[in-house]
Amino acid sequence: MENFNYHRPSKVADAVKLMKKAKDGKFLSGGHTLLPTMKQGLATPTDIIDLSGLKNAGVKVGAKSVVIQAGTTHAAVASDKALKKALPGLAALAGGIGDPHVRHRGTIGGSIANNDPAADYPAACLALGATIHTSARKIPADKFFTGMFSTALKDDEVVTAVEFPLVAKSGYAKFPNPASLYAMVGVYVAQGKDGKARVAVTGAGPGVFRQADMEAALSKSFKADALAGIAVKPRGLNSDMHGSAAYRAHLISVMAKRALAAAK
Repeated sequence: MENFNYHRPSKVADAVKLMKKAKDGKFLSGGHTLLPTMKQGLATPTDIIDLSGLKNAGVKVGAKSVVIQAGTTHAAVASDKALKKALPGLAALAGGIGDPHVRHRGTIGGSIANNDPAADYPAACLALGATIHTSARKIPADKFFTGMFSTALKDDEVVTAVEFPLVAKSGYAKFPNPASLYAMVGVYVAQGKDGKARVAVTGAGPGVFRQADMEAALSKSFKADALAGIAVKPRGLNSDMHGSAAYRAHLISVMAKRALAAAK
C-alpha cells in the first residue's frame, strides 16, 4: 500500500474542498471496497477523505417519505423501529446485508456511491423511486446508477442522504452467495400508493436494472400469479462459476415471487 494523506473533516463543505485540492482523492465511508483494493495495489489515492467525521447518521420518517442520512450504518437502518413500520421491506433488506461486522461498519451512502453490481441498496433505491441527496443537488435513482461501479456523482460530490417515498407495499428477496452473502440475484418489488409497481434487480447483471415486463404485470395485480408466463431472457446477464446467465434469469423470477410473498 502506497503512502497517502489522511483527512477527517467535520463538515460536508470541507470534505468537498479537500477533494477538489487532492491530486487523486478518494472518499472513505465503510471502506469495504476501497481498502481491499488499496491493499492489493489496485487503487493508489494520494488523499483519503474519511467521511465518518461528518456525523450525518439517522433515520427520519415523515408523512410522505423516509430520509436516511448517508452515514447511517446498515445495522441502524435494519433496527430502526419507525422504519420497520413505514418501509418494512427496506429495513429487512438492510438486515440481510453481509455479516454483523459489515452491517455495523458499512453505510447506506457508501453502498450506493460505490454501486457494486451485487449490492442490495441500489435495488431498493430503483424500486422505491428514491432521490439521492448530494452536496450539490438531488438526483433521481433512475438517473443515479449509470453502470458497474459507476454513478452520476462527480468526483468532488458527496452523498448526504437518501430519500425514499412511502409506498403501499414493498419487499425484497435475494439468492445470497454462501460465503459473503452478497446478492447473486436480488429483486425488490414495490407497489406505489397509486397502484403502479416497480421492480428492480441487482446481482444478475453488470448493474442494477428495472424489470419492465414484471412492472407492467404487477401494476395490474400485485400478486405472484401475475408473473406467470413471464420468461426472463438471459441475454446480458452475468455468467460465472457461481451460476450461468440462464440460471440467473430463472432466479430473477423466483426471487420476484419471494419478494412479493414478503411484501408488506
